[in-house]
Amino acid sequence: MEQTTLVIADGRVLTPGGFVAGDLALSGDRVVGVGTGRAPAGASRLDACGRLVLPGVVDIHGDAFEWQIAPRPKSSFPLDVALMESDRQLLANGVTTAFHAVTVSWEPGLRSLESAAAIAARLEALRGRLACDARLHIRWEVFALEAVETVLTWLARRPTPILAFNDHVSNAMLSGHVQAKLPQSAERAGVSEAAYRALLERVWARRGETPDAVARVAAAARSAGAVLLAHDERSPEERARFRALGAATSEFPMNRETAAAARAAGEHTVLGAPNVLRGGSHIGMLDAGPAVAEGLCTVLASDYYYPSPLLAAFRLARDGILPLESAWALVSANAAQAAGLPDRGALAPGMRADVVVVDDDDPEAPRVAAAVVAGRVALRSD
Repeated sequence: MEQTTLVIADGRVLTPGGFVAGDLALSGDRVVGVGTGRAPAGASRLDACGRLVLPGVVDIHGDAFEWQIAPRPKSSFPLDVALMESDRQLLANGVTTAFHAVTVSWEPGLRSLESAAAIAARLEALRGRLACDARLHIRWEVFALEAVETVLTWLARRPTPILAFNDHVSNAMLSGHVQAKLPQSAERAGVSEAAYRALLERVWARRGETPDAVARVAAAARSAGAVLLAHDERSPEERARFRALGAATSEFPMNRETAAAARAAGEHTVLGAPNVLRGGSHIGMLDAGPAVAEGLCTVLASDYYYPSPLLAAFRLARDGILPLESAWALVSANAAQAAGLPDRGALAPGMRADVVVVDDDDPEAPRVAAAVVAGRVALRSD
């Protein structure tokens, strides 16, 4: 009989069948059972004191670490410091699996190939020191043609990264919104607005080269077993095109029609949890709350704000859009499935022991009291 090493006692445990009052037993890095009764001799005990015991959040897309690297355009900090601080923030907000969305762009500055390579290298080097299961999410801008060879080498890393196709150039040029976003984009890239506009025009002139590059990267990603996402899709036709390349998840679809096309095909759709909290998209795109209510959104990601998955799940429950167990699936079970991680996202025997204990006395401000990652207590606030 397997030795139980940790019992999270006296909680309201979210199982695949719903909430169960009692204990959650863990052995090593696995869940071994849910029930009641005294902990076996020799087992460690963490008293939940009647709080919620939930599967850890699986954050499929988070780039708030950029704020730790460069909180202001001309102020930057060492990557190790930024990534370790992000790790602490993730745990404090219930995230036990974090996909760091590292943008590989044609832009200079924080999202350049050089910067992305440095972040990816430090993330790989620090994995053993980070409490979260920290993984790489490659946000490849399809106009970053010089980055293709580097991206292909990253696909061989273990654990295998997620790869998302991003095309902000076409979105900007075809929508006519270049001028409105120019000041922010130029500031991020560290160049003048005139220089940024000239660079954008040169990049756009190479648009005939992107289809072959996308097809090559997609084939390599499929061969490596990487999960493929398509970001900011504008239409059902674009969804169909990326589906044919192997991208079976639509990440931040830009309108209802595209999300509906993905859902009709049985695919996951990812929207931003900040969108739920703010009551709408900050750039005027698909509203996540109504999308969840209509079944058009199956996964919520932190996007640019690490506290948002935890808070959004409780907000959806508080607003009567979904019961908490269903809302929590958007940030745990569904997210794990979309990320290709069937071993987590639920508290059931044999599943990975990623657990958060949440104090919900104030449902408008739920607080993570403890976090367990792969069976190890990584955070305990009281």
